Amino acid sequence: MKEKNNDLIFCKKMEDREQMSTKFCTQCGNPVTRQTPQDDDHVREVCSSCGHVHYENPKMVVGTIPVFQDRILMCKRNIEPRKGCWTLPAGYLENEESVQQGAVRETLEETRGQVRILLPYRMFNILFVDQVYLMFIAELLSQDFGPTTESTEVRLFSQSDIPWDEIAFDVINQTIEDYFKDRGNAKEYHAFKPEDFMFKIKDLQFSPANGGVVGDKFF
Repeated sequence: MKEKNNDLIFCKKMEDREQMSTKFCTQCGNPVTRQTPQDDDHVREVCSSCGHVHYENPKMVVGTIPVFQDRILMCKRNIEPRKGCWTLPAGYLENEESVQQGAVRETLEETRGQVRILLPYRMFNILFVDQVYLMFIAELLSQDFGPTTESTEVRLFSQSDIPWDEIAFDVINQTIEDYFKDRGNAKEYHAFKPEDFMFKIKDLQFSPANGGVVGDKFF
């Protein structure tokens, strides 16, 4: 089922790329066309009247691994895509906020949990959906958390209880796998020393051959 969903997401993204997301110019209201502007090397959406170029850039997603003792806080999605599946709290960065502020805000909105950022942990380049994920390890400050409009269930999981077959996205699955691996190798994992939880940048690629997402390389 997970592989099928990945196929559908990938195909939908390819269809979206073939269509213009901006139909009319935001400056003058006239129709836009897809073309390569002068002195540019990418196809853009350009106004046929005033020539204004409408740029589209990757979306930044920020989130946390909220840690309480030997468990992590996860939430069951109440919105599509992947409604009913488990994930870590994360969402799009808003204007006028730092990545740390965005990660804390998303955690509060999705779990009602208050966290303190400890360290940056993973960055994922997900080219086939035009997204960049930045995940932080964070301390869950209390057990005052619960369902929200975005999450039907919020609970703490130990490593042995993680619902691996119900994880919403491959990027979240990879983040959790990496975290527990590093925690198992850490000499003092409660201390969260940067040398035990090394920050890494990873590229995730869609693989039509196996119907899922695979890690391509990391830095």
